[in-house]
Amino acid sequence: MTMKNNALSFKVGEKVVYPSHGVGEITAIEEQEVAGFKLELFVITFDKDRLTIRIPLAKAKSSGLRKLSEPAIVQQALEILSTKAKAKKGMWNRRATEFQERIGTGQLTAIAEVLRDLNRGSEQQEASYSEQQLFEGTLDFMIREISAASQVTPTEARKIIEQHLAKAPHLNKASAQTEGSDDEAAA
Repeated sequence: MTMKNNALSFKVGEKVVYPSHGVGEITAIEEQEVAGFKLELFVITFDKDRLTIRIPLAKAKSSGLRKLSEPAIVQQALEILSTKAKAKKGMWNRRATEFQERIGTGQLTAIAEVLRDLNRGSEQQEASYSEQQLFEGTLDFMIREISAASQVTPTEARKIIEQHLAKAPHLNKASAQTEGSDDEAAA
């Protein structure tokens, strides 16, 4: 069964991306009665989280539900990982909010930008707990989508991502410390 809504078409068995949960699979399209109204719903299962959600077909596009990224978008996201991270300016809580907003778009290229900007290379353990959690969550989201879109195992997807992250030029410790003191002075 295939459903078309606002130029989007999804079918049972198809892998999709839902911004707040990542990659899932449409397991059914069902009809339910809610408050006297009949609603058609996508039933999406996220195996990793053991989660099932239902999204009304009419709200699919506005909820951010989308198909897996095309190969060109996957390549563009991987190339973003190899570029220089944006300078860390401002308070962590403001940056974290901005990162969460970009992740919330569910767009692979935006997620790649966040991952690139959070990447500290071999010094990842020096990041704060919340920064590490955000990095790991973003990495996991990207691994799952690249794995599904490129039809490779999650382990292979992780290796591809890590190879691209390793190519990125990193700030050296001296300039990072200087920036850190500028942040404190600005705060």
